[in-house]
Amino acid sequence: MITAGRLEHLLSRLPGLSLLIVGDFFLDKYLILDPELDEPSLETGLAAHQVVARRCMPGAAGTVTANLHALGVGNLYALGVTGNDGEGYELRQGLSAMGARLDGLFESEDRFTPAYIKPMNRAPGGERESNRIDIQNRTPTPRTLEDRVIAYLRDMTPAMDGLVVLDQVGSRNTGVVTDRVREAVGELGKAHPEKPILADSRERIGEFHHVIRKGNRDEIRKAAMARKFSGERVDGRSEENAAGNLPEDADPAVAEQWGRTLFECSSVDDEGPARPVYVSLGADGLLLIDAEDGLHIAGVRVPGPLDTVGAGDSVTAGIVSTLSAGATPTEAGMVGNLAASVTVRQLGVTGTASPAQLLEALKELS
Repeated sequence: MITAGRLEHLLSRLPGLSLLIVGDFFLDKYLILDPELDEPSLETGLAAHQVVARRCMPGAAGTVTANLHALGVGNLYALGVTGNDGEGYELRQGLSAMGARLDGLFESEDRFTPAYIKPMNRAPGGERESNRIDIQNRTPTPRTLEDRVIAYLRDMTPAMDGLVVLDQVGSRNTGVVTDRVREAVGELGKAHPEKPILADSRERIGEFHHVIRKGNRDEIRKAAMARKFSGERVDGRSEENAAGNLPEDADPAVAEQWGRTLFECSSVDDEGPARPVYVSLGADGLLLIDAEDGLHIAGVRVPGPLDTVGAGDSVTAGIVSTLSAGATPTEAGMVGNLAASVTVRQLGVTGTASPAQLLEALKELS
C-alpha cells in the first residue's frame, strides 16, 4: 500500500504538471422533467414534457479532464473537435471553467459536437433517467481535421509531462482518434518511451502501440481475441496459442490471461519492450500486466449506496497524473483505485476526487 507521505509527495507535484488530453469530448446535458407538468401538444396531442432544470458538463474526455483538474494538475490542454453549435459552446464553457487550454479544441462547421442528452424525471426519492438522446457524427472525420489534430499532437507532446488518449466513439474513423491519429500517437510513444502516454478505448484498445493501455475486462478480452495471428513466437509459444481460445470467465486470474496475451502480442508487434497494461476489475481493483508477473492491485471497498458512473475515468486520471509525477506503475494504480473509491460515493453526478479526499480515503484504509 502507498504511504501517506508518498501520496502527499506525488500530489504536491501535480500543480506543476502539463498534461494533454486527446480524444472525444462530449457534452453531458441533463434535462430535469417534472411529469406533473406534462401537457398535450396542441399540434400533435402527444405529451409535451416540461423542463424545470438543466445541468451541463463535459463528458467522455471531458470527464477525465474534470478529474485531472480536481486532482490539482496545473496545466491541462484539450485536443479534439467540436461543432459550431450550442452544444459546442456549452462544452467549451465547462472546459474553460476547469482552466483547460482550448486552442487545440478545433471547431468545424461540418461536425456535430458529440452529446448525450439525458432526460431525468423527477420522482419521490430522486431522479430517474428516461430514454437518452445521443448526438454523434456518423460520417468519416475529414482529413483536414485529422491533419490539424496530428500537427497539434506532434507540436505539443515534447513539452508535455504526460498524455491521455480517450477513444469514446464506436464507429471507426468518425471520432477524433482515427486510424491516422492512433498511428501518430504510437509514433510519439515510440519516440518518447519515458513519457507516460495512456490510451483508453472502448473498441480498439488492442490497436494502440508503444503506449500504456487501460481497459475493463470486456475491452481487454475483445482485444486479445481479435489478434490477427501471424505464427510469430511469443514468450516461447506461437502467438496463435497465446491468444487463441481464451475463456470468457470474469475471474481475475482469467482476466490476467487476457491482459498478458495483449501485452505479449504487443511485445512482438512493437519490436521491443511493451508498455504496461492495466485491466480494470471494477470493485476488485486493477490488474497491472508488465514484463514481470501480473500484479493484482486490490480495490478499495466502500459501503453503499454507490454510483459507478465515471469511476473508470477517475482511475485513468489518477494513473496518468501520478505516473507523470514520478509514481511507479503500481503506485499509480493504487492512486487510481483511491480516486474511484471517492467518486463512486457521489450519487447522481459524475464525481471527481480532490487531493484531500484521496488522503482521507487512504487514512480510512489504515
